[in-house]
Amino acid sequence: MSGLEGLPPLREVIRRYGLSAKKSLGQNFLLDLNLTGRIARSAGPLDGVDVVEIGPGPGGLTRALLAQGARRVIAIERDNRAIAALEEIARRVHGRLEIVAGNALDIDPRRFLGDASARVIANLPYNIASALLVSWLTVEPWPPWYDRLVLMFQREVAERIVAGPGNKAYGRLSILAGWRSEARILFDVSRTAFVPPPKVTSSVVSLTPRRDPLSCDRHALERVTQCAFGQRRKMLRQSLKPLASDPQMLLDAARIDPTARAQDIPVAGFVALARALSSSITPDSVPARGTARPRL
Repeated sequence: MSGLEGLPPLREVIRRYGLSAKKSLGQNFLLDLNLTGRIARSAGPLDGVDVVEIGPGPGGLTRALLAQGARRVIAIERDNRAIAALEEIARRVHGRLEIVAGNALDIDPRRFLGDASARVIANLPYNIASALLVSWLTVEPWPPWYDRLVLMFQREVAERIVAGPGNKAYGRLSILAGWRSEARILFDVSRTAFVPPPKVTSSVVSLTPRRDPLSCDRHALERVTQCAFGQRRKMLRQSLKPLASDPQMLLDAARIDPTARAQDIPVAGFVALARALSSSITPDSVPARGTARPRL
């Protein structure tokens, strides 16, 4: 027995705790238990696995993760209205659900994991989904504290994550995801599966960390991709001018055709450019401390 038997239906939980979805929190609740079960199963066997879930809301996916055998679910929830609903689940599973109140952007899950590896499985709040993914893909040291990410995104964002060279969705997020992970879309989720329904289709994406990604400085990679895709219609010999007075030197070092455009260059090419940039950086070219980090 999982201890979850007899829990009230999710719609009753929403009504009881006044959990109307808030747009300001990026909330869209999944109430279809078949679908939450499918998401949990898509993350692979969970027996003995610690799971980090972001934005559990009324706990639909949380229930599925526990039912699939997760050793422990660390549920990070910003909406105080949902805490009582999650505590109702926690009382039944005897220590297998740990509720962390707060903004996931400000919380390092490693505080709650000790030395254990974990898996992140979540229907992410859409307004912070990309920022969270970037934070997980740029964490140090690498390999990271998680063995897999299984996350819900808007379909448009999912396509950007998995896109390759030549694809119109290929961009800075594609480079970062492809550099440090193997990413693929598992399946789409209709907008009608959510309460309230969003305006777009969603997709569940799996990202498995690469144990030995190509070596380069992350900040240099961010700078290169920011310039290259900031003017993606231009040839690289033009778009990279903010990085160097003579971009040709960077391109020659990376063995990249200067007439190529950003969307044509594979991840390995951008890594080579980042290495070339790192080797050419002088103290005067280093951004001042506190400089805003570019968004992907």
